[in-house]
Amino acid sequence: MAVRMRLRPESAGPSVARGVALAAAGVVGGFLAAGGCVAQETADSAGGGITAVEGLALGHFTLEERPTGCTVVLAEDGAVAGVDVRGGAPGTREIALLDPVNSVQEAHAIVLSGGSAFGLDAASGVVRYLEERGIGYRAGDHVVPIVAAAILFDLGIGGGSVRPGSECGYEAARAASTAAPAEGSIGAGAGATVGKLRGRGRAMKGGIGTASITLEDGLTVAAVVAVNAVGDVIDPATGQVVAGVRTEDGTGFADARALLREGAVRPPDDAPDGNGSVENTTIGVVATNATLTKAEITKIAQMAHDGLARAIYPAHTPSDGDTLFGLATGTHTDDAGLARIGALAADMVAEAILRAVRTATGLPGLPSVSDLADTRG
Repeated sequence: MAVRMRLRPESAGPSVARGVALAAAGVVGGFLAAGGCVAQETADSAGGGITAVEGLALGHFTLEERPTGCTVVLAEDGAVAGVDVRGGAPGTREIALLDPVNSVQEAHAIVLSGGSAFGLDAASGVVRYLEERGIGYRAGDHVVPIVAAAILFDLGIGGGSVRPGSECGYEAARAASTAAPAEGSIGAGAGATVGKLRGRGRAMKGGIGTASITLEDGLTVAAVVAVNAVGDVIDPATGQVVAGVRTEDGTGFADARALLREGAVRPPDDAPDGNGSVENTTIGVVATNATLTKAEITKIAQMAHDGLARAIYPAHTPSDGDTLFGLATGTHTDDAGLARIGALAADMVAEAILRAVRTATGLPGLPSVSDLADTRG
């Protein structure tokens, strides 16, 4: 039976309308009945988020039938692009094209999507959006938009027959803005979860977050990350768990580091009885206004994974598809220093991950950071 999807663009925090639609579909009814609040207005992203990088815009689109959606980073003037894949179960599009040895130098959009492999279709909608506007790689009389993508697995949240498609991508691109992006349970982060070493029953709500920094010399480095990790989210500054696998009573953190060292659990790829969640993967984009080559922005994407490893434990597992894209718009022409950019990119990835879970909205059985704080007093 065909599933008709109602789509809604979001360039600001999710509205009450989405909460009503989800409740009608039975996705969040239990949470509403328990006195929870679906509507979420997020604070501006740290430093303006990834749209602080001149030449980039971001748009979200969230499906109403269940928590899932896609997020698009547009670079309509083109941006030198690279990628680094560290997880063992990635779902991607146009990755080979971004290899520094290959000819095309620039991308025009990066798509982050829920829906597992089905969600890769969202990129087709972004290609259509850009083609209609004459944006893309010039191949004789033709324009071919270069759009790379990565997906996360959220099919178990609210019904896997509903997933982002080409219309989701098109509408996310149409909603793209240079304003500070919304964060939390929106776009690619709508169905994201974290802390699944004890299964989904003791997991928490993930989301999407973004952060940026601009130095006195005009260099800007930024990241946007959709956080759907099997592991816990750790604050690198304190070493404390921010979101992750909960204790048996659901009110505290079991701490994945302790669980693994005690031999109490095994990651889902190792679990002989299959008692683990495969709904994993953290995906994102790091960006800078620096002038870089394709090889250099690829190195930045590699270094940025340090931030992922600092803020998520365990990371880069065989069942995660952890992938970070890199974009360099080239509006800052001074020599910025590759090592400095890479170190800052890692910092922004870690900050974006923290913001993703701190701004998330809970679902039935999947509390957010703020929900858990309320129960702990």
